[in-house]
Amino acid sequence: MFYVYILYSKKLKKRYIGVTEDLKKRIEKHNKGDGSIFTKKGRPWILIHYQAFLQKEDAYAEEAFFKTGKGRERLKYLLQHTMEEL
Repeated sequence: MFYVYILYSKKLKKRYIGVTEDLKKRIEKHNKGDGSIFTKKGRPWILIHYQAFLQKEDAYAEEAFFKTGKGRERLKYLLQHTMEEL
């Protein structure tokens, strides 16, 4: 399985979108500061959304879509109540 995941940092008030095969381990790495340069600054990160895919190419296509204007609109719609809580 491949996962597209969305993390949120209250500290930065930003989202981070990524792809991984091991969702739990990847979130732990982000929160330990081993994730990426960007996520190191925003700890702690909380998981607000994920999707599972059988094929890696489909997961990367969805990640790329979420990073477009239409994708950000879709996320705003999908996560409107979640973002109000944060």
